[in-house]
Amino acid sequence: MSEKCCSCTQRTKERSEKEYKDLTNRLSRIEGQVRGIRKMLEEDAYCPDIMVQVAAVKSALDGFNSVLLANHIKTCVVDDLRNGDEDSIDELIGTIRKISK
Repeated sequence: MSEKCCSCTQRTKERSEKEYKDLTNRLSRIEGQVRGIRKMLEEDAYCPDIMVQVAAVKSALDGFNSVLLANHIKTCVVDDLRNGDEDSIDELIGTIRKISK
């Protein structure tokens, strides 16, 4: 169900318990990694050591995004296409362009 607001589209998605748990677990691990980086900074850790941890967080976020994108395609996009809504493809292409920068 879409609801227009200003010049944006407000949509929601109900996630299965498994999908929700997987995504929240990933985010919890990422939050822990970010807290670890803050602690390294507070403890005057060596710059390259911090940068390695930042790269690990970026990789974890990319993994989170990859899982989220796959779930989106398998559910939202497929459902929209089955219902004859091909605008979902253009939205997907735009989203991929944004996250690929």
